[in-house]
Amino acid sequence: MSFRLTKCVAILNPSLYSKMTHTQEELRLIEALYNEYVFLCHDDYDPDVDVSPEDYLEGLKEMTYDELIEEACVDEEFTLEEYLDHWV
Repeated sequence: MSFRLTKCVAILNPSLYSKMTHTQEELRLIEALYNEYVFLCHDDYDPDVDVSPEDYLEGLKEMTYDELIEEACVDEEFTLEEYLDHWV
């Protein structure tokens, strides 16, 4: 299951966002991070330890671009573009 944040932004309640100035690149990165988290939770989710995918998404929306990049763990070997291509 893939979550298309970029298509859902217009229909989500704007009050859910504290930062409404996300760029398209930030939205793609949030979408990719969320998709990866949902994938990882599919087989190994422990509600006593892990945050729910919805809470994770809310946390992503609060992050700066640099924090999102750090969360994605990209570098010279596994680039941001490769990460986005894989998870969006």
